[in-house]
Amino acid sequence: MTQLPSKDQIRQWIAENPGLTSKRDIAKAFGLKGDMRSELRRLLHELEAEGTVTKAARRFRPKGDLPPVALLRVLKPDAAGDLFAEPMEDGVDTDVGRILIIPKKGDPALAEGDRFLGRLTRVDLDDYVWEARLIRRIGSNPLKLLGVFRKGSEGGRIVPIDKGQDKEWRVAADSDMGARDGELVEAEAVGNRRLGLPQARIVERLGDPSGPRAVSLIAIHQHGIPDQFPDAAIAEADTPRPVTMDHREDLRDLMLVTIDPADARDRDDAVLALPDTEPGNPGGHVLWVAIADVAHYVRPGGALDREARRRGNSTYFPDRVVPMLPDVLSGDLCSLHEHVDRPCLAVRMRIDAQGHKLSHRFLRGLMRSKGSLEYVQVQRAVDGEPDEKTAPLLETVLKPLYAAYASLKLARGLRQPLELDLPERQIVLSDEGKVLSVAFKERVDAHRLIEEFMVLANVAAAEDLQRLKQPFLYRVHEEPSPDKLDALREVAEASGFTLAKGQVLKTAHLNRLLAQAQDSEFDELMNISTLRSMTQAYYNAENLGHFGLALRNYAHFTSPIRRYSDLIVHRALVRGLKAGDDGLSAWDIENLDETAKLISDAERRSMAAERDTVDRYLAAYLSDRVGSTFSGRVSGVQRFGLFVKLDETGADGLVPIRSVGREFFHYDQNSQTLMGADTGLTIGIGQRVTVRLSEAVPVTGGLMLELLEIEDRALPGGRSGSRGKPPRRGAAKAEVKRRVVRRRK
Repeated sequence: MTQLPSKDQIRQWIAENPGLTSKRDIAKAFGLKGDMRSELRRLLHELEAEGTVTKAARRFRPKGDLPPVALLRVLKPDAAGDLFAEPMEDGVDTDVGRILIIPKKGDPALAEGDRFLGRLTRVDLDDYVWEARLIRRIGSNPLKLLGVFRKGSEGGRIVPIDKGQDKEWRVAADSDMGARDGELVEAEAVGNRRLGLPQARIVERLGDPSGPRAVSLIAIHQHGIPDQFPDAAIAEADTPRPVTMDHREDLRDLMLVTIDPADARDRDDAVLALPDTEPGNPGGHVLWVAIADVAHYVRPGGALDREARRRGNSTYFPDRVVPMLPDVLSGDLCSLHEHVDRPCLAVRMRIDAQGHKLSHRFLRGLMRSKGSLEYVQVQRAVDGEPDEKTAPLLETVLKPLYAAYASLKLARGLRQPLELDLPERQIVLSDEGKVLSVAFKERVDAHRLIEEFMVLANVAAAEDLQRLKQPFLYRVHEEPSPDKLDALREVAEASGFTLAKGQVLKTAHLNRLLAQAQDSEFDELMNISTLRSMTQAYYNAENLGHFGLALRNYAHFTSPIRRYSDLIVHRALVRGLKAGDDGLSAWDIENLDETAKLISDAERRSMAAERDTVDRYLAAYLSDRVGSTFSGRVSGVQRFGLFVKLDETGADGLVPIRSVGREFFHYDQNSQTLMGADTGLTIGIGQRVTVRLSEAVPVTGGLMLELLEIEDRALPGGRSGSRGKPPRRGAAKAEVKRRVVRRRK
């Protein structure tokens, strides 16, 4: 029977194994399971209370000890001119004895206050206890702030725009970079002042707070998106674990390629399709999806892990990205760049000729991408216009991918996921941040190919984790509420379409509705209304299915560089497959529900910030065209007015009810219409309108519009200020039906 170790044995293990000192590592080393893990926790708490070990980031080390690599700060030189350092990491004892910095040839000169990553050796000499050798100097990582500069007689002050900061910062005259009063500036904290206002120096002038360069920065600060990595996280990213072949298969001979947007900032996924040579599967394919092995670099409980969990996901803006991981990982080591070795977590899937998955197998591997390709570039190659990069890959890689995609489309057609057609806007900026153009992103089959491969891999991940009985996070999308469905049915019927009632709703029913409206004047209306009837997807440790994709088992596996949910799924697979010691930790499992809520909230936060940024850019783009007329469609109706989506840019603007005609308008919530009491004019979602832009406010992203025409007809007159007799209930809905029938005749 396994014996509980003594305190001395635990102390000795921690001292001899500095890289394996979490409670889980210690329990595994001594073979402790079940209730004995609770006893181990008690012993560790006692050792910590006695002061013989210290705990930092859920790891233990002997009191007065330092890790082999640590983040250090340079102290003032002593009388002999030697430089010493002190540790900076949370949870590390500062009373560890003196740390002498041992420079080597080629090292940069260090000065008091500099931060660096050092390799530590305990020497226990009379004058000092530790020696540190420079690994990498850490660029200054001081507190950053964004605010409006207010010039004074000697420098000035910065008034932060971040709602979480109510204290002003003082800027000396020689630290203001010549900023003008009222300019938006980015600054960093300087000094260590304890009395009076904190000090800062301006590092970048961003000009007018309503200008284009300020747009995304304001959104970042207003929504509280973390945009600065802690020193400990940077230090951890700068000292990655070496990649070995332990628990890995060599996949470097596979013809895996990545296919991404032209402006891709990270490359999570690589794909490959081959004909299935196994008997009994004519026309079938073998699909490979290889995903960056972020779990190898971001270990449970570390500084990087804590920060990634806090961020939840990367946030994307037209001019920048706030990444979940530092750039050394997201843009380099974890990115599947072409012709370099990269660790990955891969799945091999077999599908039949109709696109049904027959089997799958997950593994940890080492891969080497044969090409970093772009969506449009790949599509052109398959359509007969290959370039120098795609020509050698056309027959062996690209055409087999499209052949497999043809099979997957057949399976998709039977499954009937929700087929919304809502084009995505693309904002093109100049180097100065000014909006050059607003267009809609081109969608080609290469996009859909990658989407289908990723969906299948996500399904396989969820199924494998269920088989392995591992806890993990599902991607959940619940079906619409009855109230939202009734509202959608009202709009559909008013537009001349039908949505069946009294049966279990399936995505196929919604697709039939969308097909009825396709290529009609109500096409966009029905797509927008259907989207608004949907619930928001979220993460949950309980499987509630994915309504929109028409899937019972679904998890996010394919984007661990930019989504923490996927990292959790990777760790669960590593744990279930026994493919390493960096799988899902006991702490991860214990806090799975909390993590699900945190990252779901973070996703909402990012979406709001991204939406606000797009609105501000669009307002800035249109600010020079105040007074111009635009065509569009009514995209929303409220008691206080109507929203119009402009055809040219997709921007939404408000037409206040007070500016619509000269009569009282009755608002019918069920049919989402406004009806004039005098003229009977009915305004509903989806109607064609002509509007004049009366106001564009880049700071808020607001657009105010004036209604000129509805369905190519000028607004009818009405009695000024007259409230008239309120129309009977349901009259607005009947009027919309009448107008639909008349237009069709």
